Amino acid sequence: MTRTSLSNDSFNDSFNESASLLLSTPSYSDIQSIVADDFEIMDKQVFGSLNSKVQLVMSVSQHVINAGGKRMRPLITLLCARMFHDAPSQQAMHLAAITEMLHTATLVHDDVIDESGQRRGKPTANATWDNATAVLVGDYLIARAFNLLVSFQSLPLLQLFSDGTCDIAEGEVLQLQHQHNPAATEDDYLRIIDGKTSRLFMMATQGAAILQDQTQHLQALADFGQHFGNAFQIVDDVLDYSGDSEVMGKNLGDDLAEGKPTLPTIKALELLKDTDQNGYEQLRIAVQTGKTPNAEQLIELVRGSGSLDYCKLRALEETKLAQQALTTLPDNRYRQGLYQLTELASARLS
Repeated sequence: MTRTSLSNDSFNDSFNESASLLLSTPSYSDIQSIVADDFEIMDKQVFGSLNSKVQLVMSVSQHVINAGGKRMRPLITLLCARMFHDAPSQQAMHLAAITEMLHTATLVHDDVIDESGQRRGKPTANATWDNATAVLVGDYLIARAFNLLVSFQSLPLLQLFSDGTCDIAEGEVLQLQHQHNPAATEDDYLRIIDGKTSRLFMMATQGAAILQDQTQHLQALADFGQHFGNAFQIVDDVLDYSGDSEVMGKNLGDDLAEGKPTLPTIKALELLKDTDQNGYEQLRIAVQTGKTPNAEQLIELVRGSGSLDYCKLRALEETKLAQQALTTLPDNRYRQGLYQLTELASARLS
């Protein structure tokens, strides 16, 4: 996979611009308000699309959807659809709801794999019921999403979502393959997040273009989705070492305890190997075993290594590339909304 890099001067410019974003970036609700009516209908469709005759399936599905986040992926679909054709589109709202259903399914499976008891401060499905129930309901949500996709009678759309769902699953397996592997590299990490995170953002954008018969923009939307998804995930991984536990709904250092090969850990190991052999061994053993009785000390090792500064630069680089991808798309308030989303994601680093 070819990756584009920005110069060091661009990195420095990005840091300076990031500071000003705190004052200029609209809130998420401001961006959402651009497509407020569409968003409200879409949100109702997420629940309305559940039609299982099995009450347990309905109960668990409603639980996990209610515990969902800000609906960023369907918001992106709605913004893209309006960017190409500024009129209400029932198909776009329907596709946005399907995208959220797929995202919810991946979260349910993630929680089982990670043995998580909470997500965003609320009990997970596997903790509320059990692993088997959570996995099967996650499977139902994926199956139901594809059942709904058939109604579009669009082979290109089915191809996009079937290929993308395979990539998402492969990204999850790659992460599992590299779990507790202190030798994981940055390239390994990027392959993982390209699949498990960025691919769904790409589907959210490209799906809207297919619906609106704007396939000439598919590559630009793929570039935007990939780079925005990469930036979003890198920021999340940085916040695992520097964020607010209450806001995040999980404890700092959870990724380390789970042995996940995130960029902050990968880069910290690389830097510590040359500067602090004792610290390197402590962190290496923690990643390899998942045993972190000295979690606070390990978090400080990562912070002190310079790893987080590097990761912030990489996140800002990916943000810049996402913004560059938008320049060939129709210039209107909906494209501006997508741009503002990239700013908002980067502002979380400040």
